Amino acid sequence: MVDKIKQHFRPYESEFIDFAEGLLRQAHDEYRPILTNFLNPRQRYILETLINGDDEIKVNFWGGYEDAESQRGLLVPSYYDWNINDFDLKVIQINYPIKFAELHHSDILGALINSGLQRNRIGDIITDEQKNWQIIVTNPIAQFVQQSPDLERIGRVKVRYLEVDIRDVLHPLQDYLLEETLAASLRLDIIVANGYNISRSKAKELIEHGSVKINWTVMDRPDEVVAINDLISVRRYGRLKITEINGQTKKDKWRISLNVIKK
Repeated sequence: MVDKIKQHFRPYESEFIDFAEGLLRQAHDEYRPILTNFLNPRQRYILETLINGDDEIKVNFWGGYEDAESQRGLLVPSYYDWNINDFDLKVIQINYPIKFAELHHSDILGALINSGLQRNRIGDIITDEQKNWQIIVTNPIAQFVQQSPDLERIGRVKVRYLEVDIRDVLHPLQDYLLEETLAASLRLDIIVANGYNISRSKAKELIEHGSVKINWTVMDRPDEVVAINDLISVRRYGRLKITEINGQTKKDKWRISLNVIKK
């Protein structure tokens, strides 16, 4: 069955499909809840595809707030009545001198990664209109963040970390704009060009220079074919997500729905 599913996904997604299939098998064998690290939208789509139609196991996702970009998956027996506490999430508030300093998402993420954390151990990094920042992490990682000497500063800014109740999570700025577009193909350079209204040659240049990521992974191939639920980030431009691929027109152009954030 897994081999048949792999035919519908990219070759480099095969490793995650095997991993997800292992989680599903574990959930069946042990018949207990199995909790994943943080998953991006594409990984969640793959996991849901694997579990679709399974009468014994179901999957739920939660990332600390509704529509979180990064979410943990909870595979549970069909009888199991799950709740938010099962996801073992913590919200860490970053305290810093807001009036005299400025933090950016890239600075915070960079500090966390440079401290030794893997990307899938970190959930969303969110802010609000008052320039407050929070990090959503697992319970063990929350302790690490609060105690690590490597994280006493983000860039040149001295910071402190305060755990807050999950109910006090920020209402993040939602800058996504829904855009409908027609594309000659599903190539990455065409989607980036359409999403940010730039030339295809400029989009190709950005990709080839390592400025574009698909699902948190640098992609330097302009001809890479994108797929539904792909999260594409473009340095200095923003992020976009493929939400729907609505077939082709009579002139063989693809109808695509994008959620776009522009910097």
